[in-house]
Amino acid sequence: MTLPLLAVAALAAGSALLGSVVGIGGATLLVPVLLALGVPPIEAAPIGLLTVGASSLAAGGRQLDEGRVHHRIGLTFELAASAGAAGGALVAASVSEVLLARILGVAALVGAAAAISRTGIRNRPSATFGAEAVPGEWPGTLGGQYVLDGHVVPYHARHVPAGLAAALASGIVSGLSGVGAGFLKTPAMSEIMKIPVKVAAATTTFTLGITATTGLLVYAIRGDLGVEAGSAALAGAFLGGLAGARLQTGAPPTLLRWATAVILVVIAGIVIGRTL
Repeated sequence: MTLPLLAVAALAAGSALLGSVVGIGGATLLVPVLLALGVPPIEAAPIGLLTVGASSLAAGGRQLDEGRVHHRIGLTFELAASAGAAGGALVAASVSEVLLARILGVAALVGAAAAISRTGIRNRPSATFGAEAVPGEWPGTLGGQYVLDGHVVPYHARHVPAGLAAALASGIVSGLSGVGAGFLKTPAMSEIMKIPVKVAAATTTFTLGITATTGLLVYAIRGDLGVEAGSAALAGAFLGGLAGARLQTGAPPTLLRWATAVILVVIAGIVIGRTL
């Protein structure tokens, strides 16, 4: 790694903060920046995956306490995504830098299009649920409730097979590029499975570490993970994840979707621009 360790930590912190707020994973931001700064993809990818795991761990506690994480939906998604991540990581070394950058850029544009394809708020408060209702998932189902502006909002996952297909694709992108693929998972949960964007973002952030760990193990076994750079990224991402979870609590759902789309378009422009 040619970058100073302090720079790696700062970049990881900023990426984890923004990634935790919108539920796209810090590596979605960090890896393109590292590539733009001249870091080889085989070095940038494991650093990105490590950042994803750290920010996921840091943000998880607060999101769990507020009832915005749905374990059953997250686990269902991660089973498909982890399989894709392992396959992507195994073939990553044989994929050219140009092709990898273009895959990441196109995937970012797909995520951006999904994020802005809908206007307004789909899941609204229900008078059936009183103020005393506890936010969280409904045990044994793919549904639940969360609190928005003091009101209880119920939801239930739809189109599950299509959502799992999107999860598999996101896992392949994650293993190939080193990003957690939250920029695909959050829109997939929200727009395909009709999960509220705040629940989708929190669930994605909480579970991204599983997908990231699957791919990271492959890189670590091959010796592609630098200990010093990895430690710096780990520390920065943990602090950024803590701050991002706090900011996500008060952010309006519509703002989260548009912020996600803008960030992804910028990412796509950076990574695709480098290949032209």
